[in-house]
This record gives sequence, C-alpha cells and structure tokens, in this order.
Amino acid sequence: MDRTCCCHQHSSAWLGTAVLVTNMRNFPLSRGTVAGILKGYVGLSAAVVTEVYTMVLKGSASSLLLFLTLGIPFICLSLMYYIRACTPSEADPSENAHFLFTQLASVVLAVFLLATTILKDVVNLSNTISYTFIGIMVVLLLAPLAIPIKMTLFPNKKLTRPGSSSVLNDPLLTLTPSNSDMNLEKINDGEDISEVDALLAVGEGAVKIKKKRRPRRGEDFTFREAIVKADFWLLWFVYFLGVGSGVTVLNNLAQIGVSLGFNDTTTLLSLFSFCNFLGRLGGGVVSEYFVRWKTIPRTFLTMITQIIMVITYLLYASALKGTLYIATALLGICYGTQFGVMIPTSSELFGLKNFGLIFNFMGLGNPIGALLFSGMLAGYVFDTEEAKQGGSTCMGPNCFRLTFLVLAGVCCISSILSLILTLRIRPVYQMLYAGGSFRLPQSAGH
Repeated sequence: MDRTCCCHQHSSAWLGTAVLVTNMRNFPLSRGTVAGILKGYVGLSAAVVTEVYTMVLKGSASSLLLFLTLGIPFICLSLMYYIRACTPSEADPSENAHFLFTQLASVVLAVFLLATTILKDVVNLSNTISYTFIGIMVVLLLAPLAIPIKMTLFPNKKLTRPGSSSVLNDPLLTLTPSNSDMNLEKINDGEDISEVDALLAVGEGAVKIKKKRRPRRGEDFTFREAIVKADFWLLWFVYFLGVGSGVTVLNNLAQIGVSLGFNDTTTLLSLFSFCNFLGRLGGGVVSEYFVRWKTIPRTFLTMITQIIMVITYLLYASALKGTLYIATALLGICYGTQFGVMIPTSSELFGLKNFGLIFNFMGLGNPIGALLFSGMLAGYVFDTEEAKQGGSTCMGPNCFRLTFLVLAGVCCISSILSLILTLRIRPVYQMLYAGGSFRLPQSAGH
C-alpha cells in the first residue's frame, strides 16, 4: 500500500507541474491568481477523492486503486486536446471576471466538501443521499467549464483600431525590406545566417555586435544561471523553513490531537485542509493585490504569514484549552499561503522559460523539511517522551512541546530571511509592475 501511495504522489507531482507550467505561460499577466486557483484545487483534490472513496466505493481499497489507475489517465487524455499554448501581450478585460467566477466556484466546493465530510461522520447517510452529494460535487467541479462554453457561444468581437489594419491587409501594398533589415530580423530572431550576411548587416549599421550578457532578474534564466543567484537560495530557504515546519504539524496532527485528549481528529484534519485551501487560493489573490497596488513583492506576504506561524506554534506549545482549533486554522491558512506565493515569485524572478525545473527544485523544500523536522525532530521528541511515560501512547503537551518551540524558532529565522529577500527584490517588482500591471521583459522569450 505504501508503494502505491508513493507512486500516486509522484504522478500527482508530474501532473501538477504540467498544469502549472502550461497555465503560467498561458496567463503570464495574472500569475498569482492562476497559481492560487490551481494550488487551491490541488488542496481540494484529496477531499474529493475521499468523498468518492467513502460514498461511492464504500471504502474498498481495490476499487480506489482501479479508479485512480484508469480514471486519471482517461481524464488527462480526454482533455489534453482542448489545451493550446497562447501567450497574450495584454490582459483580457473579461479575464478578471472569469477568474473571480472560478475562485467563487472553488470556495463553494470547499465549503460543500467540509460540510459533507463532517456530516457523514456524524450520521449514517443512505445511498441516495450519498450519490446526491457526489452529483452536486461533480457539478461544482465542472462549474469552471461554463467559462469556455460561454466564450465559444458568445465570443468577444474585438474592434480594430482606425487606420491600423486597413494598410496591413491591403493586398496592393507590399513592403519590401532591405537586405540589412532582413538580416537584422534574422539576427534578432536567433536564426542561422551566413557570416557574409552578418558582416553586411553590421557594415550597413543595421545591427551592432554585442556580447551575450547574463539575464537580469525578471528575465528568463537557465537553471544553471538561477542557482548561482543569492535570491534563488533565499527563496528556497524561506520556502523550506516555512513549509517544512508546517508539514511537520500536518503529518503529526492526528497524534497531536490524541495527545491533548481529542480522540476524534477527523474534524481537526478537515479544518486544516479547508484552511489550507483558503491559504493557497488567498495567497495568490492577496499577493497579486500587493504587487499591483504598491509593487510590494509577494514575499512580504510570506513574511507576515511566518510571523503568524510563530504565534501559532507557541499556542500549540502552551496547550491552552480552546486554542487547538484556532491554532490549526491559522496554521492551515499560513501553510497554504506559502504555496500560493512561492510559485509566481519564482516565475517573476527567473522567468517562465525554465519554470518547470526551477519550480520543482523549489518544491524540494517540502519533502526535505518533512524529513528533518517531522521524521527526525518530532519523531525523536515524541519517542523520548513516550519512553519517559512508560506507556504505549504518549499523552500530554510535553509530547510535542519542544518540537513546537523549535519550529517557532525556525519560523523566526524564515521571517527574517523573507524580509531580506523582500528588500532585495523590491526593484524587480517596481520594474515589472510599474503602472499597476505586469509587463513582460523585452528579452523574455516565452
């Protein structure tokens, strides 16, 4: 079973990368919003599969494996033909309304999943009610399809500017470029031309020979060019420390609840998942507002959430009555925000040309953090305290108190790094978002 889950996680990572890379390139002017929506739906995917597993498949592990084995490839193969690459030069006026509709649909779906998850644990649902809930869930999942259907049935008629297309479309008029202009065009497009043509272009003053310069932040980087930059490693460590500490609580949330006297941890896990979704969705939306409002880098939001995470870990460590649910909700939002911020930030600093490789390397902070903070730190502290108690299960706040104090210190360091990174990359965002809208760098080849 562990091998199956591992393979499923790898396939999900591959699919997630493909979807992110495609949509970030198709919507480069709204990167935060797109990243928030996509990562939000990823956060809901586990709840959707759980609904299908419990209500339709009746808890059958073999049926779930068959569903995942056949269902995911079928959906991907069926929809891949409807996806095409397009890089717009300016934002579509109706794009914001479409994004807003998708965000609202995802929020309604998240609330519905949370309600049905709690409901089915409280009462026994009949088959009719279960299938009705599944039908509603499918409708909410397919709600964003209303956008392409609407655009197909009612396409926007764009008006051409006066005097712009009449000359270009006149078959009687033909512009014949000179040899130097043709050679200049070939050079700028990166085409192979002969040395004679290149020398003629230089001699006629059409082009000047320049040495190839290294890309600046905001332009397209290769992976080798990116990893030698201080901003790359600052962003990596900020993500590693923030998400790595958050995933530690996520991996041990059930044991944390049991150690504090909460025998039924389903509600606790559902609360974290719902708030994680809100953080992923809101992280992209709020950071998008920051950069367009005052050209404030997205990592400023990361710094704020990590300061809140410090307070959250101290709440966990205190084990005060009534604070467990509050701390879990806050941590879920902050944990999800890390995803919604890191993705567009890495694309804005290092471009979209090699975004898939750079994004996946950044994503290594999650499993490495889980290994260090969850597997080694939390596991060691829990086992040590359990041995002191001499029982089969560790009970009381001391089971994780030292872990939470260490995680609070880790997030303190991460928030300082976030502040340093924010100050360093502020000029980049002032360049990219001057005038309140994103501008693609001239040298970016998307």
